[in-house]
Amino acid sequence: MFFFYRILINLVFILSPIIVIIRLFQKKEDPSRFREKLGFFSKKKTKGNLIWFHGASVGEILSVVPLIEKLEKNNKIKQILVTSNTLSSSKILSKLKLKKTIHQFFPIDTNYNAHKFLEYWDPSIAIFIDSEIWPNMLTNIKKKSISLMLINARITEKSFKKWKFFSSSAKTIFQNFDMCISSSLASKNYLRLLGAKKISYFGNLKFTQSKQTTNELGKNLNKFFLTKKIWCASSTHGIEEKICANTHKKLKVKYKNLLTIIIPRHIHRVKKILQDIKEMNLKIHLHGSKKKIDKKTDIYLVNTFGQTQSFFKISKTVFLGGSIIKHGGQNPLEAAKYGCQILHGPNIWNFKEIYNLLKANGASHKVITPNQLTLKVNKILNNKSNSKKLQLKIKNLSSKILNSTLNEINFYIKKK
Repeated sequence: MFFFYRILINLVFILSPIIVIIRLFQKKEDPSRFREKLGFFSKKKTKGNLIWFHGASVGEILSVVPLIEKLEKNNKIKQILVTSNTLSSSKILSKLKLKKTIHQFFPIDTNYNAHKFLEYWDPSIAIFIDSEIWPNMLTNIKKKSISLMLINARITEKSFKKWKFFSSSAKTIFQNFDMCISSSLASKNYLRLLGAKKISYFGNLKFTQSKQTTNELGKNLNKFFLTKKIWCASSTHGIEEKICANTHKKLKVKYKNLLTIIIPRHIHRVKKILQDIKEMNLKIHLHGSKKKIDKKTDIYLVNTFGQTQSFFKISKTVFLGGSIIKHGGQNPLEAAKYGCQILHGPNIWNFKEIYNLLKANGASHKVITPNQLTLKVNKILNNKSNSKKLQLKIKNLSSKILNSTLNEINFYIKKK
C-alpha cells in the first residue's frame, strides 16, 4: 500500500500547480498562502516547546479550540501550531483571540514535504484530530521520536472496511500513535482491531465549546428575530431546502410570525436555493444583504461560514440535513449544546451513537417523510422548551470530556 500511496501522492504534488490554479478560481485557496501546501512557511517558529494540532476543516478545528485555550495558559508551551486543509477553517481561527496560536496549511503529504515540515517546526507533540491519517507525515513523526496522538478519533464502518483491506499497512500506521482517544465506543473497537496500541474513550470532543466561537448577529437582526417564532434547517443538501421551505409554507398559516432559517451545507449553492424558494412564492432574505429586511420575510438564508452557532442560539428546534438524502447525517452536537430539539431524517449512520445518546435524553427525533417533519416542527413550536435542562447536562458532560482529554495531552507534554 505504501508504495502505491507514495506514487499517487507524488503525482498529486507534481500536478499541484494546476490544482491550485483551479481552486484559486473557485475561491477555495488564499492567493497569498497557497504555497504553504507546497511545503513553504509563512510564519516563524518561537524558541521552546511547540504543540501541533492538525484537523481537516472547520468542525475538527472548532472541536479543539477549548483545549487550545487551556493549553495557552501553560507556561511550558511557547507556541501552538494549528494546521488544516481548508480556507474556511483558517478564516475562523484567525477571528479568535489566541496569543500563542498560529495557523498554517497542511502540506501535501510527500515524504520530502513531511521531513521539511518537521525539521522547521520541530513540535514537542503532534496531535491529529478525527480521521486525519497521512502516512508519510506519521512515519516521519515517529522517526523523529515525537509524541503522537489521535484525538476525537472517528472510524466509521465504511472506513474500517477500507482499512481492513490493507490490514498490514493499517497496523503499521495506527501503531505509530502513542495514544488514541476515540470519539465513540464503536470507533474505539475499530481502532483496536486496526492495531492501535493505547486507546481511551471519554466522549466526543464536539460536546465542548469555546465562548469565542459564537459570533453575535448584531442589534438590528436580534431585534427582528425577537418578533419571530423561529426554527432552523442546518447543513442542508439537495432537495432538503425545498422540503423545509414547504414545511414553512404549511405552518405559516398557523404561525403568522414564523421564520425559517436555512443554512446550506455548501454555500456555493445559494443562488440555486434562492431561485427554488422564490418559485414557491415565499419571501426570502439573504444574510449579509444590504437590503432592509422585510417584516414579512419567510425564509432567512445564511450564506456565510462560522455563524451557525449564533442561529442555533435563537432557535427552538433544528432540522439537520444530509439525513433525508443518503449522506449519513451531520453532527448534532453543536445544536444540542444550545438545548435545541433536533430533527433528522433516517440516514444518520455517521453519527448513530451520538443520536442515540440525544434520543435517550429526549433531544432528537427522527422524521421519515416531509409531512412528519411538518407535524414534528408544529408540535415542538407548541410545547414549552426544556432547553436549559438539556444545556446543563451537556455542559457537565463536556467539562468531563475536556478535562480528561487535557490530562492525557499534559501527560505527553510532561514527558518531554
